[in-house]
Amino acid sequence: MKILIAADMEGVTGVVHWDHVTSTHAEYARFRPLMTGDVNAAIRGAFDGGADQVIVTDGHGNGRNILIEVLDERAHLNSGGTRPFSMVQGIDTGVDAAMFIGYHARAGTPNAILDHVWTGGIHNVWLNGILVGEIGLNAAVCGHFGVPVIALSGCAAACAEAQALLGDVETAPVKWASGRMGAECLPPAAAQAVIYQAARRAVQRLTQGQAPSPWVVQTPIKLAVEFNTSEMADGAALLPEAQRDGRTLTFVAPDMVTAYRLFRAAASLA
Repeated sequence: MKILIAADMEGVTGVVHWDHVTSTHAEYARFRPLMTGDVNAAIRGAFDGGADQVIVTDGHGNGRNILIEVLDERAHLNSGGTRPFSMVQGIDTGVDAAMFIGYHARAGTPNAILDHVWTGGIHNVWLNGILVGEIGLNAAVCGHFGVPVIALSGCAAACAEAQALLGDVETAPVKWASGRMGAECLPPAAAQAVIYQAARRAVQRLTQGQAPSPWVVQTPIKLAVEFNTSEMADGAALLPEAQRDGRTLTFVAPDMVTAYRLFRAAASLA
């Protein structure tokens, strides 16, 4: 059984500010080991739950955040630059299930640490009229390959978003936000214990046929992206087939992989 652990950083243990996740800030170095610790807890849980293989994808920023020298040696790491499947690189390699570790809620979510979608310039994203963030976007790519998301860690708001969208996903809340940049946080050892238990239960449920179903978006897919400014929409509108209404661009894609690439291209041009 092969598990993909897709890791982001804003939902990692103790993270409450952009300084913690920005590679040019001195605080960032403190949180790379914490990110790696959360991922290691999920790896241990996955193997103890019955996994045979685990691959980890570093999905934050430049993809060079997880410390490979202290990563659980049983896992392989997708790290670095531009990748065909970005935050869920490896999803097309025969994965049985995915876990999202260190994830955050979509933009505009109350009491959610560092809520946003992909970049600071994207206000909203819809798939066939369903409002989504990075949880939904990446889960839909997983669903394209028939892969369910079975566990997620992050702030309590991110956990609630995952369960509302994806069903009975095992969640590991590691902090409870009082605003966008303030939260009551579990200490690392306690947070990692919660992540371990959620990951182990998730894989056990998968082996027992009790995991949630993959989230499959019906095709063709109507992708709509609302940007924060008209200038950003100007850049993204250079994409062929883009339909524009103010700050919102709409595309029709034959499948989720194409929709994901269109979204990433629009975000980059903006």
